[in-house]
Amino acid sequence: MIYCGIDWAEKTHDVALVDDSGHLLAKRHITDDTAGYKILLDLLAEYGDTEDNPIPVAIETSRGLLVAVLRTGKRRVFAINPMAAARYRDRHAVSRKKSDPGDALVLANILRTDMHAHRPLPDDSDLARAIAVLARAQQDAVWNRQQIANQLRSLLREYYPSALEAFAKWDNGLCRPEARELLKIAPTPTTAARLTRTQITAALKRAGRKRGIEPETERLREAFRTDWARQPELVEDALGKQMLALLGQLTAACTAADDLAQAVEEAFPQHPDAEIILSFPGLGIQLGARVLAEIGDDRTRFADARGLKAYAGASPVTRASGKKSSITRRWVKNDRLNHAGYLWAFAALSASPGAKAHYRRRRDVGDWHAAAQRNLFNRMLGQLYHCLKARQPFDEHTAFPTPQVALSTAAA
Repeated sequence: MIYCGIDWAEKTHDVALVDDSGHLLAKRHITDDTAGYKILLDLLAEYGDTEDNPIPVAIETSRGLLVAVLRTGKRRVFAINPMAAARYRDRHAVSRKKSDPGDALVLANILRTDMHAHRPLPDDSDLARAIAVLARAQQDAVWNRQQIANQLRSLLREYYPSALEAFAKWDNGLCRPEARELLKIAPTPTTAARLTRTQITAALKRAGRKRGIEPETERLREAFRTDWARQPELVEDALGKQMLALLGQLTAACTAADDLAQAVEEAFPQHPDAEIILSFPGLGIQLGARVLAEIGDDRTRFADARGLKAYAGASPVTRASGKKSSITRRWVKNDRLNHAGYLWAFAALSASPGAKAHYRRRRDVGDWHAAAQRNLFNRMLGQLYHCLKARQPFDEHTAFPTPQVALSTAAA
């Protein structure tokens, strides 16, 4: 058995091959281009790499062109956490000095000694991986949009509170196109107070508003003319220019989030698992795509539902030392899936009577809100695992049977 370790970098990579005894068979220093990839594949082929029996590879990343090249065919690629690799490095040297060729050898030896303790990258379909790219990018765009909106809100509090008061009635506040259009034509409270009904109406129409324009125009005009404390004129103008710069970033972030959301809506329904995922209460296209992006469609990835729950951080973990034992939440988890699970469980409370009843039972026995939601997410994640395995849609009565049904089933 031959094992390969690759210490990757931005421009070059170090490769090491070892056998079952840990003997270093070969090492190479390759470039991050087509020529370098060819040298790597030729080296693997020289030591027995075939399509039916490929050499496993350990590397400290799960993305990039190098990983894409290695994942062709049936080869198992192991993405080793850099912190775990650092612990293994101490087994081979006490100086704690880092070297790229040495790290490649360490990675190869990780597979030689502990391959059973590490998971290869899942064998997801190309469509699932494409949905993962879009769903994660859309999630990042939403987070970025909210971060910029918070910065803009903080800035407006310093010199333009009338704008915050005017937009407080709207959902999503500063992210709405009406708010951004009004701030564009009135970057300071002085210019906002001078806006006419015609200017406000035109701004609302440019933002796409169709109904209730006249009453909204009157409300905004009164809000902009309300008396508030003011900054000195020069300072106010400078803050207005800073606000316009942030507004441009917010507009770009809103556009990116909307475009990526549209791309997700086009790609996600094409996946065979989409119908089953969307049958679950609380899961729409965007949230369902995020769930699929993190769990993938490789059915061999998780041995059972417990593995998926632990991966999502939904199931508790028991730690024991001596006579002490504690049951706590998991801190090492897939943060994206865990975040999606919190939103999923929250939305399910109003979409599923059984989910709401389960949540209330957990609260009645003493769980706090977050713990009860996490328990609900844990249960629904197990149901999702079963439905995907059995290729069945969600059924409310099966997932959350009434107490009478549950008792009769147990008696039978």
